[in-house]
Parts: sequence; structure tokens; C-alpha cells
Amino acid sequence: MNTAVDVLVVGAGIVGLAHAVEALDRGLTVTVIDRDDRAIGASIRNFGHACVTGQSGDLADLAHLARDRWLDLDARAGLGARATGGLAVARHATELAVLEELADRRAGEVELRTPAQVRNALPGGGADDVIGGAALLADLRVDPRVTVARLAAWVDAQDRGEVRFGTTYLGFDGVRAHTSRGTVDAERVIVCVGHDLDHHFPDLAEEHLVRRCALQMARAADPGTVVTPAVLTATSLLRYPAFAETAAAAALRTRMAAERPDLLDIDANVMFTQRPDGTLIIGDSHHTDRTVEPFLDEAVTETLRAEAARVMGLSGLPIIERWQGVYASSALRPYLVAEPAPGLSVRIVTSGVGMTIAHGLARRHFPI
Repeated sequence: MNTAVDVLVVGAGIVGLAHAVEALDRGLTVTVIDRDDRAIGASIRNFGHACVTGQSGDLADLAHLARDRWLDLDARAGLGARATGGLAVARHATELAVLEELADRRAGEVELRTPAQVRNALPGGGADDVIGGAALLADLRVDPRVTVARLAAWVDAQDRGEVRFGTTYLGFDGVRAHTSRGTVDAERVIVCVGHDLDHHFPDLAEEHLVRRCALQMARAADPGTVVTPAVLTATSLLRYPAFAETAAAAALRTRMAAERPDLLDIDANVMFTQRPDGTLIIGDSHHTDRTVEPFLDEAVTETLRAEAARVMGLSGLPIIERWQGVYASSALRPYLVAEPAPGLSVRIVTSGVGMTIAHGLARRHFPI
């Protein structure tokens, strides 16, 4: 491992790697360390969906910055980023009203789709009650199982870059970063450890109410058709701010509370994306706590599977894999930018949109 660098990044997930890319593009030397032998956290346990269109305000600005970086890096590093867009499915007038309002606000980024257009994009021909939808034109997709590893390999292959797995961060004294494999002289240390912030900076985590959000997700068998966009449903319209902030969203939430309390009880975001092998990533539920139980509730998985199958118009949707996702969550802010000490920075995403904004966060808030 290099013994002296301009920047040491702690954490080889998407946020840490985004900061490593920014360091390289600024002409700096950078080493990334991670305690595991490969990325196994939130950066690979997600939909691989950059939900650019679903963001608003500051998050939308960061998402568009990140989108540009994703496409630029794809050209340089062959990451497999695809400008597929997203598809929001409407099966009730309250859902369509949200999409119509957003399309009116965001002309050129949100385009309404007819029921036939929506059904044609879905396996099984879609649900019988589909009444329309919207194309989310700015959204991107990657394969979460391989993209982060490709990006880490690309950073490591650069003359001024290095990625060292199996290396634990032990602290920074202002001059040297201490690791399980020795010390590194660093001008700047950037800690990007997501939900494990409390392991390194417990007071900072408590001050900013950073907790762990646990998700139940699953992978379903190939339905036999190609699903190009990331597909969102009514529950997605209640989670992503661009939709949730519309005036029409209140009526949607009221209806969902009356008709589908089972989805709201698990804080569901019923959506799915297709991996290159044809299998579908479906999810997800949300539960937040300081420490989350590792156990999966089969009833939750079945609720998500059954609703995804209904949206697709499929009578069956076999599950071949289940897992728990975990990401950092804060009720106070969607991301955390902090400088605990001179030369020491913390950068984490606290809202489950790391794949969407990480590159934008690094570009705007790279520590000087």
C-alpha cells in the first residue's frame, strides 16, 4: 500500500469511489481502503437505479451532476451505465394525477404514457387496471452486482489511484492515517462508511440522528421478456420527493392508507429492475433503528412479490434469492457533509439514494 498520498478514502462503496474519482480528476493521488475483500454493503444490495427524475431541489441538482459523471465514467471505464429511463405505472386516478402534475412541472423530463404503452413495457402485459403512466427520461440504470467492482478496478488501474481491500481504518492523527496494514501519510482523509458512521464517530452519528435502515429485497426468475426501464409504482410516488411533494400526493396517500395499509405498514417501495441475466430485482420494505435485526420476514417478501407480480400482470413470479439491504438514514438530512477535525472529512448519503447522488456529492462537496 502507498505510504503517502494526497487523499485517503475510507470505504469502497459508491460514495467512497465517487470521491476517489473526483480526487483523480483533480490531479491528486488517492488510496481507497475497505475492511472487506470486496464491496458487500448498500452499493451492491440495491436496484441499480439512479432515480434522477424522482429528486427535487438540491437533490435534483446533485442527481443531474451525478448523471453526467455516470455517463462520462461509463465511456472511460465501461461500467455498464445505461440511460434507460424509468417508468412509473398508474393503476388509479390518484396515481395518474401525481404523474400528470409532475409532467406539467417537469416538461422534457417526465412524459405521460398511454395504458397500451405502459403494458407493452411490462412482462405479462401489465395489470388489467393500468390506466397510464409516465416515462422518467433522466433516470439511469447499472447492474449493482458488478458496476461498483468495475469502478474500483478502474480506480486501482490509474497511475495515481489505488484500492486496497482487507484494510481496516483505525484513525487519523492529523498527519498519518492508521490502518490494519500500517500508516499512510495523507493530506486529507475522507470517511465514507455509510451506516457504520457510529463505529467511527458515535457523537457525530447521534448529533445527526444517523440510524440504519434495513430493507427486504429479492431476486425473481427471468420472466422471459426484456424490461428496459426501472419500473416504479404507487408506493414509489409516496417515497421520492419529486412525486411526494405534488399536491396530488395527499389524495394518493389517503387512498393507499384505506386500501393498502399492508404496503404502508412495511413502508414499501414496490419497484423492480432487470439484471443483464434477465432476473428481476424486486423490493423493498424499510425499517429504521440504531441496530437492525438480521432476520427476514417471509410475509414481507411475499407482500412485495405479490404486488410486483400484479403490476406486471404475471400469475407467478418465483423468488430465487432474498437478502437484507442496509443503508444510513437520517430524519434530519438526505446526506451528511462534516469536518470532524482538520484534514478529516465525513461524506455519507443518509436517504437511500447513494447510487443517484454519490457522484454529484463528490463533485460539489469534495473537501479542499
